[in-house]
Amino acid sequence: MADVEDRDPSKPLAVFNRLTIGELKKAWEGLKSVAKLRFGGAEETESRAAKEARITAAIRECVYAKGGEASGRTHTVELGTLYLNLSEAERRTFHETLARDFDTDEALLRTCAEVWQTARTRQVRIRAEIALKEALVPPRVRLLKQFASLPNGLKFLIDMRADLLAQAQDDPGLYKLSLDLKEILASWFDVGLLDLREITWESPAALLEKLIEYEAVHKIDSWGDLRKRLASDRLCFAFFHNKMPGEPLIFVEVALVDRMSDNIAALLETEGRTTDTPRPTTAIFYSITNTQPGLAGIHLGNFLIKTVVENLSREHSTLKHFATLSPVPGFRDWLAPRLEKEAEDLLTTGERSTVLANCGEGNAVLRLQEFLAGPWHEEPAAAAWLKPILMRLCARYLAAGGTAGRALDPVAHFHLNNGARLERINWLANVSETGMARSYGMMVNYYYKLSDIEKNHEGYAAKKKIALGREVRALLKKQE
Repeated sequence: MADVEDRDPSKPLAVFNRLTIGELKKAWEGLKSVAKLRFGGAEETESRAAKEARITAAIRECVYAKGGEASGRTHTVELGTLYLNLSEAERRTFHETLARDFDTDEALLRTCAEVWQTARTRQVRIRAEIALKEALVPPRVRLLKQFASLPNGLKFLIDMRADLLAQAQDDPGLYKLSLDLKEILASWFDVGLLDLREITWESPAALLEKLIEYEAVHKIDSWGDLRKRLASDRLCFAFFHNKMPGEPLIFVEVALVDRMSDNIAALLETEGRTTDTPRPTTAIFYSITNTQPGLAGIHLGNFLIKTVVENLSREHSTLKHFATLSPVPGFRDWLAPRLEKEAEDLLTTGERSTVLANCGEGNAVLRLQEFLAGPWHEEPAAAAWLKPILMRLCARYLAAGGTAGRALDPVAHFHLNNGARLERINWLANVSETGMARSYGMMVNYYYKLSDIEKNHEGYAAKKKIALGREVRALLKKQE
């Protein structure tokens, strides 16, 4: 199961993709008919300074608009159309202009702060506090809120923020601008304002097309493949917002089965699977995709999982177990530098002997590193002796604490913080190229026991305690 933090790096982010641009143009058509569209015919040879001046003038006209509401919407559509036609470098110029020239007025802030500090009466202090609060809001926020009021304007802001996040890491001004956008979006996308809907084969074709395009974990190869994933024992649920009714914000795929799954290929297998599981006992969450990179930091995945678990438990009386089949995206990246540095504490004495017995004399850690570089998983004998070593190391990685006591693995952190238990590590559960490159084929079952979710969440969030299943505890004991 891939989570918000676990997007396939080989698949580009769906930022202003063809579907988005098409829908925006259609939604804005009526407004554009009365707009001047002064920006569509700019010369490609225009200098950076000239383009920056033109962008600044366009933003200023929207931020400090003097006309009525209709005029303001027209100017905003013009500016949005300009933005859609900018190159990546030009969008950075747009962001930098918005961040630099339409930020808070520092002189006004200092004046308001001085008035507040020197206020002698409660009435004056309250007025000064209100003025200070208003002065803290950058003028650009008015523009961003104008975009939100347009048809599909929220989608426009989400994708603008996704553009911005890629640039904001090393620029405090752009980072502050991204926080302005996040605050606006968070107010619109509170979980209480979202609708949970099941996506079925009968859903509109445009929505199903987006499901295929957005799926970031296990590629949907064809319409036939999608139809199999939407059979009665294969479900898909998504959060929607009423301002974006045709746009899934985040969706999860679920398999109803009779036992906890330990292999993704078997779970996704469609050939020969013609009948549904008659009385499923287990719901396996095998893929979760956040379709909107611009909503990063606005946590939707944890609420989606919990809501779906509650709904399924009510609707299917035979379901007793809820678990995931999740990747371990950081395991190989964690192990590789330790192999490179010949970490002394990496292998137990018994494991060193096993490696040397199968790989020849020398340094056991280096021998293991060399052996793992080959197609060892295709050789049953090699996989057999490697299994206990890699399984223990994977358990060590998953149970280790990283920054601020959170799990090192992003997917592990997501589920543990959500109240799940690290139940089981599955050997060679994903032998695809991606699975081997990221985790030597390992996948994990995180188990959601309804009665323990709050307790597990509190233990992890407050005490940095990871809830472990019996098999994982046994692997860790081997290390001790």
